[in-house]
Order: sequence, then structure tokens, then C-alpha cells
Amino acid sequence: MKRKFANRGFSLVELLIVMIIIGLIASIVGPAMYGKVDSSKVKTAQAQMQMLASAIDTYRLDNDEFPENLDGLVKTTGRYWDGPYLPKDVPNDPWDNPYFYQRTGSSYTLQSLGRDGKQGGEDLAQDIVYR
Repeated sequence: MKRKFANRGFSLVELLIVMIIIGLIASIVGPAMYGKVDSSKVKTAQAQMQMLASAIDTYRLDNDEFPENLDGLVKTTGRYWDGPYLPKDVPNDPWDNPYFYQRTGSSYTLQSLGRDGKQGGEDLAQDIVYR
């Protein structure tokens, strides 16, 4: 006895079931992945601030003072300037906002305003400060 199988595709019900399963998986996995993106931006900001701090400290070793602003790490400033201290221009933070730099006598502070771009904040919107 020969069986003849018709070349048939999936039924509409089968396609709907598969689409529902994919939607359920995406609704479970999606929010977890978006949370990882935000936390990785915080880690990126911390790494960039450490790189900037190294450049600032090197500038201070050459010039016996901290730069007036972060542009002093790339452009010629200071009597004993031996830079550039960064290979490219000063980067923005991962949320595309500039880093804030403030020198205070014998120290300095670097700051990123975080995800919200405003002073203060909580959780992932919290300011990131490097002293």
C-alpha cells in the first residue's frame, strides 16, 4: 500500500501556537536583557572615568598641577605639557552626556550624571562619582 503525502505546510493554528510561544519567551527574556544593557553602561562609565583619571594623574606629574578642564588632556596647555594624554578627544559618558570635572586644590572629582542626565537619582539613574 502506497501512502501519498501531500506537500502541505503548517496550519494556521500551528503557526499561532508557535507565535504565542515565541511571544511568551520574549516577554520573559526581554526585560532581563534590557536591565543588563543599563548595568553595562554604568560599568562602561566607571571604566572611562578610570581612564580619564589616569590621564589626569599623568598630566599632574608633568605639570605639577591638575588641568583646568578635560580639554587640557588633549590640547596643549601648561608649561611642561607632554601630551596628548588621551589618544582621542574626551569621550562622553555612555548616555552621551559630557563628564563633569572639577579640580579642588590638591584633588579633583569626575562625575557622570547617569541615565537620567540630572543631578542625584536612584538605582541606574544615580550619579557616578570618581574621586
